[in-house]
Amino acid sequence: MNKVEEGIAAHIGEERLARLQGVKIGIAGCGGLGSNCAMHLVRSGFTRFTLVDFDRVEFSNLNRQAFFNDQVGQYKAEALAANMRAVNPDLDLDIYVERVDVARVKKLFGDCDAVVEAFDRAAAKKRLVEALLPLGRLVVSASGIGGCGDGDALVTRRVRDNFYLIGDGVTECSLDTPPLSPRVGIAAAKQADVILAHFLGPMNGKEGA
Repeated sequence: MNKVEEGIAAHIGEERLARLQGVKIGIAGCGGLGSNCAMHLVRSGFTRFTLVDFDRVEFSNLNRQAFFNDQVGQYKAEALAANMRAVNPDLDLDIYVERVDVARVKKLFGDCDAVVEAFDRAAAKKRLVEALLPLGRLVVSASGIGGCGDGDALVTRRVRDNFYLIGDGVTECSLDTPPLSPRVGIAAAKQADVILAHFLGPMNGKEGA
């Protein structure tokens, strides 16, 4: 256990930390949702991840994604891995610089215990979720997170035993309601919170999801 992990264990205990360290999380898309969610999960004590994204960091991403000016031009999956390791250097990361092809879902995420769906487009989100659910893993998706204001409208819905959906379900990202840091961040934090509650178990007298 390194110093960072000792600090996390001071809050949740060594037994719970060990439980989280045995879980593997898939991040399908390392943009606004995926990058922010991954950083929350690392700070929560998770250490095993699969990161998948084909894209590179652009200046237009910095308004909401967990990257920095000097990372522009780098592949998002690799840049995110570096930022995660800046928090905890002892992570076990599988990094894939590629598109998440539905035909490759089992290969990419078959050994994961949970997957964060973090795509931009609704049609791609739907295809990925439909491919993931039969694997029986916990899947946490988001829909309706565009614009700003009314952060309380971004709710967590349990669609089925292994599928949660975050968002208002209405406000898709568009020219009129662009992806902005506060609401994207809220949704990403809620995705991380679902996963943490699922694997951490009872805290403060409340049962895990």
